[in-house]
Amino acid sequence: MLATVQSCAVVGLEGLPIAVEVDVSRGTAGRVTLVGLPDAAVRESLERVRSALLNSGFYFTRQRLTVNLAPADVRKVGPVYDLPIAVGLLLATGQLEAELDDAMFMGELSLDGSVRHVSGVLPLACLARQQGTRRLFVPAVDAPEAALIPNVAVYPIDSLTQLLNHLTGQIPLRPLIPTVVPDSVRSPLDYAADFCHIKGQAHAKRALEVAASGGHNILLSGPPGSGKTLMARSMPSILPRMMLDEQLEVTTVYSVADQLPRDTPLLQHRPFRAPHHTISHAGLIGGGSWPRPGEASLAHRGLLYLDEIVEFSGRCLETLRQPLEDKMVTIARARGSITFPANFMLIGSMNPCPCGNASDPGRECTCSPATISRYQQRLSGPLMDRFDMHLEVPRLEWEKLSSDRLAEPSEAIRERVERARRIQQGRFEHLPHIKSNADMGVAEIRQFCQIETESQMLLKAATQQMQLSARGYHRVLKLARTIADLDEKPVIGTVHIAEALQYRQRRIN
Repeated sequence: MLATVQSCAVVGLEGLPIAVEVDVSRGTAGRVTLVGLPDAAVRESLERVRSALLNSGFYFTRQRLTVNLAPADVRKVGPVYDLPIAVGLLLATGQLEAELDDAMFMGELSLDGSVRHVSGVLPLACLARQQGTRRLFVPAVDAPEAALIPNVAVYPIDSLTQLLNHLTGQIPLRPLIPTVVPDSVRSPLDYAADFCHIKGQAHAKRALEVAASGGHNILLSGPPGSGKTLMARSMPSILPRMMLDEQLEVTTVYSVADQLPRDTPLLQHRPFRAPHHTISHAGLIGGGSWPRPGEASLAHRGLLYLDEIVEFSGRCLETLRQPLEDKMVTIARARGSITFPANFMLIGSMNPCPCGNASDPGRECTCSPATISRYQQRLSGPLMDRFDMHLEVPRLEWEKLSSDRLAEPSEAIRERVERARRIQQGRFEHLPHIKSNADMGVAEIRQFCQIETESQMLLKAATQQMQLSARGYHRVLKLARTIADLDEKPVIGTVHIAEALQYRQRRIN
């Protein structure tokens, strides 16, 4: 007897429908065949299904068993097919009679028949809605995540016995109530660092406010202990809140990467990723034999902080150039290519030289000019050109360091940032792929970055004197547009161009 159960495979961030076909027929007794390009975890699923059925009070067929995962040209990864295979086997052997044409299953089985957590439930729910599937059966721990998608009845399953009792009508289950949180509902803000604890550095905090308002990349340079790391780790506290569509994007990435906290079905705070400089290329960009999201994608709609950026390998840094421009990561393999989103703010910090004292007037630098030059050249010109802002952070003076007075809190700065972002939301209302000024392309710059006549003369002189590239010229305009938004000015003025130019440097001095 043949039975077919619907499931899902996750390719990149998208769900792909998988038909689990189970056939029980006469033939060599006990012969079991699993086909459909399964990996090792999928091939082992039949042993888990066998024990789960026996320990749940069912029997495992002794006839010839063939399980096909269609389409056969898509590689099947992970233990997510345990539950659909078990349901298909029960249907094929006559132990279960139910209409499952409108149902989809996903879950790992333990040997006692309980259903365990699996990754990628959110893409499964999205696929179910696209295909018009009415019922979705997932592990109970993953049900709140699947319930983020409306118009799909999500049933939380704890065990195989519970599922069979529901399908036979003995003990019906209630679908989980959708957990979508409206934009008007704000979760409490709790950040590890606040701008009120940053002593002095008024110009640096102003630059960080501008960067947060427009989503601009920024490079911090200064001697050790000047506060670069504290500033970077305080940045999440002034970033604007994510809209619901952004929350779902970020949650999908973390669901596929299996890094979604169990008690947090929907991520509402912008991610902050700070990998160590020993990270591999695949860990930063993503990759593997079956590609997975890297730190660049896990920082989507948030911050990627590279502390001591010059210590990262040159290969890792250079591969960031394409995501910084295209806002996505494309990983190509022999069997095809997969694209992950990677629209993040990049914050880098570095010392001006190996000893760290080249820019400190109070301490003597022990590095030779050649050593300093080699150290700074670890960041290539094209990569430096992708930083909208270059900021030098000096060492703090004793009077400011020892002061007990708190600085302006992050809450006050965030209000100004969100006000500027609301202006940008209105500007890009009909351009859904653009969320901030940093996302603008050449066409949008021409349309929205209108400057005064006097400002054009200043920008022309600066472009010639600083030898700005076309990319550098456009980044200056985008940065000036953000500064004008903070001033709530519709047209970019001379003062906005002047401030944007002071952040533009080719090399750290």
